[in-house]
Amino acid sequence: MRQIELPVDATLGPSTLNIGTLAGGRAPNIIADEARADIMIRLVGDSTATKAALARAAEGRVELREVIEIPALRLGEVDNIPTTVVAFTTDIPAFGGRWGTPFLIGPGSIHVAHTLEERVPKSQILEAVELYQRMVRHLCKRESK
Repeated sequence: MRQIELPVDATLGPSTLNIGTLAGGRAPNIIADEARADIMIRLVGDSTATKAALARAAEGRVELREVIEIPALRLGEVDNIPTTVVAFTTDIPAFGGRWGTPFLIGPGSIHVAHTLEERVPKSQILEAVELYQRMVRHLCKRESK
């Protein structure tokens, strides 16, 4: 899987491949008659090239099954609030664009998100309140123009 050439986007960077789970075999002293790997690929553009690369790599050797596709996403920006690109995904596309331009912002660290260590320091919550207020003021001004 690591040999697959995945797409790269000038802004979003390279696609990322994560082998999340591996399972197989029936006992430690027997050669495994079957195995399974669950992988996730962070898309950075149209999925066609990624799916084709996976199909070529798997051809005749493994069965591929797509469970979910979360498209690449370009989020909104607000003046004077720094942005960054991260190699993670979000469920924002599930909203189908019905709520306008999406923003992904908030307190806490992605490094502990969705783990038993997830926590948000009070200082970050207070900073987030100020940040949200700045965003609302900016967006209201932008809409009124």
